[in-house]
Amino acid sequence: MINIEPLIEKVRISFSDVEKQMSDPSVFANQKNYEKLSKEYQRLSCLIKKVDESKKCEKELADNRSMLSSESDDDFKEVIQTEIESLEIEITKLNAKILALIIPPDENDSRNTIVEIRPAAGGDEAALFAGDLLRLYLKFAEKNNWKSEILNLAERSLGGIKDVSFSLIGSNVYRYMKFESGVHRVQRVPTTEASGRIHTSTVTVAILPEAKDVDVQINSEDLRIDVFRSQGPGGQSVNTTDSAVRVTHIPSNISVASQQEKSQHRNKEIAMRILRSRILEIKQQEEMEKHAKERKTQVGTGERSERIRTYNYPQNRVTDHRFCISNFNLPEIMEGDFEGFLDEIMAANSAATLEAELLK
Repeated sequence: MINIEPLIEKVRISFSDVEKQMSDPSVFANQKNYEKLSKEYQRLSCLIKKVDESKKCEKELADNRSMLSSESDDDFKEVIQTEIESLEIEITKLNAKILALIIPPDENDSRNTIVEIRPAAGGDEAALFAGDLLRLYLKFAEKNNWKSEILNLAERSLGGIKDVSFSLIGSNVYRYMKFESGVHRVQRVPTTEASGRIHTSTVTVAILPEAKDVDVQINSEDLRIDVFRSQGPGGQSVNTTDSAVRVTHIPSNISVASQQEKSQHRNKEIAMRILRSRILEIKQQEEMEKHAKERKTQVGTGERSERIRTYNYPQNRVTDHRFCISNFNLPEIMEGDFEGFLDEIMAANSAATLEAELLK
């Protein structure tokens, strides 16, 4: 276990410094600097609050353990033991939050996010699970008061999803969602399986920090725009006009199609949003690889082909393979209640980052 007490003292000093800067009227003159300070103030104040709550719980835990050792009444000892177990769980949750917050955010953490989900191996079952993941993320967004917007959706005639892209807008969206990028594997008995045999299917999830116009400059002469008729499940035409749009960025050979809207103009706008975000992702990936040959402190490799998680329905278990973290509340997680699970992953990532820093 890493001793983070020295870091906590530095956090308190930093918070005091940021608080002092925030009270200076001249800070408001530079809006960009003020927004940056405001976000750092929120992060540090939340971190200090969790640290204080953890210390309070630890004191209560020590008091209860002391009482338990001296108590002779069996009924009261049972009450104390229950309280001890409750405090231990709460401390574990708080410490995960503290570790998740203690590492300064990266430049993308406050960005809005575009999520792309596609079935990989497993046919109809993979398509159905892609739909389950879409529902999970939309419910998670709702619990966090994030705004969601379906950008592109292609469904299969037999149910499930062929391809979906959607945006999430809100506070610290990318900070949480970046841990979802990769291959998600599901193990369960499909509804169509008469013999009760467990099938294994996979779905890919790509998480893109949403790019702004200033982040990625795209010349119009580098684009090829194709229009075509929208297709519904099974390939039937759903519009009588050529409203669907495919935008290809010729230098990178990245192609994005959108047919969600009836308006050709709106579909082009959506395709350009996704295209900018994909180009930004590539640019940032190249930058990271240029500056660090060994990215040991990053969760996984960031590759979309990397298997990051398994959802095992018979065992009611979700396992994240990057840090061997398991959760046995699969139904709750599939209902979007997985912030605690992500906090554990973020805490493990922070611990790995801190260890790497200490070894330098």
